[in-house]
Amino acid sequence: MMLACQRFVSAVRNSRTLSRHVTTWSPVGAAFNAQQTKVDLFQKNVGLFGVPGLSTPAGFEVAQQRALRETEQLVETACNNPPGALTVETFDQLSDSLCKVADLADFVKVGHPDPAFRDAAEKACINIGTVVERLNTNVELCRSLKNLLDNKEVLDSLDPDTRRVAELFMFDFEISGIHLDESKRGKAVSLNVNLLDLNNEFLNGTHLPNRIEKTALPEHIRHCFSIDGNSIQIGGLHADSPDELVREAAYKIFLFPNSSLLLCLDDLLTCRNELAKLVGYESFAHRALNGTMAKTPETVMKFLELLTDKLSDRTAKDFNLMRDMKMKMNSRSTELMPWDHSYFSSAVRAERYKIDPSLYSPYFSLGACMEGLNMLFSQLLGVSFQNEQPMAGEVWSEEVRKLAVVHETEGLLGYIYCDFFRRPDKPHQDCHFTIQGGRLKKDGEYQHPVVVLMLSLPPPTRSTPTLLNPGMMENLFHEMGHAMHSMLGRTRYQHVTGTRCSTDFAEVPSILMEFFATDYRVVNQFARHYQTGQPLPKSMVSRLCESKRICGAADTQLQVFYAALDQVYHGKPQNQSTTDILKKMQEKFYGLPYVPNTAWQLRFSHLIGYGAKYYSYLMSRAIASMVWRQCFQKDPFNRDMGERYRREMLAHGGSKEPMLMVQGMLQSSPTVEELVDALVADLDTDSVTCRDDSS
Repeated sequence: MMLACQRFVSAVRNSRTLSRHVTTWSPVGAAFNAQQTKVDLFQKNVGLFGVPGLSTPAGFEVAQQRALRETEQLVETACNNPPGALTVETFDQLSDSLCKVADLADFVKVGHPDPAFRDAAEKACINIGTVVERLNTNVELCRSLKNLLDNKEVLDSLDPDTRRVAELFMFDFEISGIHLDESKRGKAVSLNVNLLDLNNEFLNGTHLPNRIEKTALPEHIRHCFSIDGNSIQIGGLHADSPDELVREAAYKIFLFPNSSLLLCLDDLLTCRNELAKLVGYESFAHRALNGTMAKTPETVMKFLELLTDKLSDRTAKDFNLMRDMKMKMNSRSTELMPWDHSYFSSAVRAERYKIDPSLYSPYFSLGACMEGLNMLFSQLLGVSFQNEQPMAGEVWSEEVRKLAVVHETEGLLGYIYCDFFRRPDKPHQDCHFTIQGGRLKKDGEYQHPVVVLMLSLPPPTRSTPTLLNPGMMENLFHEMGHAMHSMLGRTRYQHVTGTRCSTDFAEVPSILMEFFATDYRVVNQFARHYQTGQPLPKSMVSRLCESKRICGAADTQLQVFYAALDQVYHGKPQNQSTTDILKKMQEKFYGLPYVPNTAWQLRFSHLIGYGAKYYSYLMSRAIASMVWRQCFQKDPFNRDMGERYRREMLAHGGSKEPMLMVQGMLQSSPTVEELVDALVADLDTDSVTCRDDSS
């Protein structure tokens, strides 16, 4: 079968004609470079993701009730059966029953174009979340698990995965305060339910635009913003605008403090701290980092402070480059401000390396990029994509593509729904959503994982496919890294399937894909001009790789600042306002001045999903860099190394300690100093990834 796959890949490559007018695509490439075939309107509506009841918003209520009935039965089974492997299987089935509703609803509430579906999904998320919090403080249910963990004979009979999952379920009980007396358990439930509301309120607030009277802005820049009657609405930072006044106005207005949202953030952080203290932790950060690679807030701060020290000279040099560029462009002021960082770092790169994204885009049609991913996964992991036509009602937009992920010997692994194109009311963010986790069912069949990848790309037209700039192409590879983690994490239990692992490990597979995306040997396999079939010149890839290091230290330092702010917010209470803490952290970890009457923290949406864990991006990048250098830099298509990567890092999901997975891949456990050195090395060394040989 492998030989057949290789022949197919070779045939695809050779089938691309280099004539001036025609490029031939494989079925996968063609599916993404053409407009989607219309669904047969006479087909029966199978419901979202093939779930029959979800053909209407009311189906969420039906799904909830079904899950709650199953929950009651499974709780009874868990509490009445003798301790053993069946106990863990029942717990996982219980988790699966609730997650099938909650995970699906978590996507639909943000991704569905119909407000009625979004509202129904939002209610389902809240209701299921409340049920989960109550289950996590159910004493009788916990006792059934504790009886297993306290029975050495039974515990010794369990395989490592089952034992690990049992311990993870017990950890969920413990951080919810199961060990507390009845009144304190009730308090823990109340705090958790309150947090659900505060999380939603803050997350919604981070995206709301700010308004200002039209007359408050100079007339010549008003057209850059959304005008609504006598007011102007500003919903972003406009960081890439060439007009300095536009950037400054957007920064000061979009980040102007909202008093009610400041109170919401205060309440949220207080509530998190109170809950953590109630269940026995020093702070919310200590609670959140239990079970991660970093393990403690002290390790995280050591990592961030050491990285800041190592980057300090490089960061200062980067800011000087930006200041010089600002002076050269005759700006009104020579002082470098926070609204200048993104614009002038890009300007420095563009001047030095003549990087014009529009020159790259014709080579990165979406179909070509999907072919590239298909070829890479086929050679590295024996996995390929097969385009499938969705049934009526299965998808929420006719632009959504459905891919079956198939292994050359194992067969079907799962499904990826590709929601790649812009549409009204769709969030402008790149995300991976788990819809259904993989697990081994009682009948011996495997429940295939189902995920959604959501991007925000321009749709194809009749004459032109979707063309990606280099950043969009890297984002596609990044998100596909998450998807393949979900597909290849063939765990026995869905509680630890795919990306359900430590946050600071979950980003490793996705960031590793970014290294493949900037390696000329990989890019050369698929980057072809959509009209002529000509390959992307190697010199263009080299310039792109080299340009990424320009101002890289300052960009990294900005991420360090965000991560440090997140840690301090979730550490021991500072008895200061969140804005005062922001000013202090910005001075220590960033270098550009705080702007009075701004509250950037109110746009820090990652405080919700990544509370006390924002450092994960940096730590995962360090691990990914080490994996790339040691395992794939010499040969990015090495099948033996690909199999080792699957075996050591992808296959386990969260069923194995994260650092043990890293150790299995690297043959050692990296120290904090080695992690920092890996990040610094990426900024300093000549990029071998731009070469097409292994010398």
